[in-house]
Amino acid sequence: MSRLRLTLSCWGYDRMRALADGRVRPEGIDINFLDLPVEETFFRMLRNREFDVAELSLSSYSVSLFREPRPFVAIPVFPSRMFRHSGVFISTKSGIREPRDLAGKRIGTPEYQLTAPVWIRGILQDEYGVKVESCEYCTGGQEQPGRDEKVSLDLPPKIRVHRIGPQKTLSQMLAAGEIDALHSPRMPSTLHTQPDNVRRLFENYVEVERAYYRKTRIFPIMHVIAIRREVYEENRWIAMSLYKAFVAAQKIAYDELYETAALRTMLPWMIAEIEDVRRDMGHDWWPYGLEPNRATLDTFLRYHHEQGLSKRRLTPDELFVPESLEAFRI
Repeated sequence: MSRLRLTLSCWGYDRMRALADGRVRPEGIDINFLDLPVEETFFRMLRNREFDVAELSLSSYSVSLFREPRPFVAIPVFPSRMFRHSGVFISTKSGIREPRDLAGKRIGTPEYQLTAPVWIRGILQDEYGVKVESCEYCTGGQEQPGRDEKVSLDLPPKIRVHRIGPQKTLSQMLAAGEIDALHSPRMPSTLHTQPDNVRRLFENYVEVERAYYRKTRIFPIMHVIAIRREVYEENRWIAMSLYKAFVAAQKIAYDELYETAALRTMLPWMIAEIEDVRRDMGHDWWPYGLEPNRATLDTFLRYHHEQGLSKRRLTPDELFVPESLEAFRI
């Protein structure tokens, strides 16, 4: 029997490895797995829709839901999650000593609509009183000049966003004090090359992030799995077939991480770290599906709307195709 062949672009995460190497095969589907960096996958999917299925920024996907026709649908699989207090960097020339000092400052961000900065701005507002509209945002390449927003934005006037010069980079501007802070999913190179000029705002970020989780029970979601709408419309059964396969591949990753006969990673105390995580977050600390993530998604969608990226506040149910939200029972 013939199988549908789909190209999936996704970074080579441990939770995707069994799909990439064929140990897990979605029912009725042959996967052509492309292991690409997230920035390349996002750029090619958003600009040219090159892949049938792809890892996609949660923020970019949410923006796309206000385009007509809507180019993508999604299933509740989250390839990337990350606490983001570690992604706030400051210039030592800025006078910033604590989070509330960010109010009124010039803040760099590679793209205003990136998911990580959406979370950072929301957390800073909720937890530290730094209103989004109080800051000026400077966008552009972090390490290479000329980066643009991957999706066009129509922001309200209260949100002040400006492009940096065509030959400038945010990393160098931060070190020089031309911007006061940087919100970014990637560490700027100057954090290491110019440590006297650039540092993290939350230098004890692990402690701060653990406290944030204990308070909110939120483990921020960064990316979803998106399907080109026409591919889904022609074969609606693929949503559940793919969802089940992603779950199966993640189960293998969970099991392999906790193998004690020999370490799967080069982290010496990996087993102890997993046991710490389980105590704080449970055995399924990276849940897929809508219901276990409803509160986290709802918080993100509130931030997305408050920051001018959504014309109205979306609900978590609107993000995903119905076939991925229900299963049969016996």
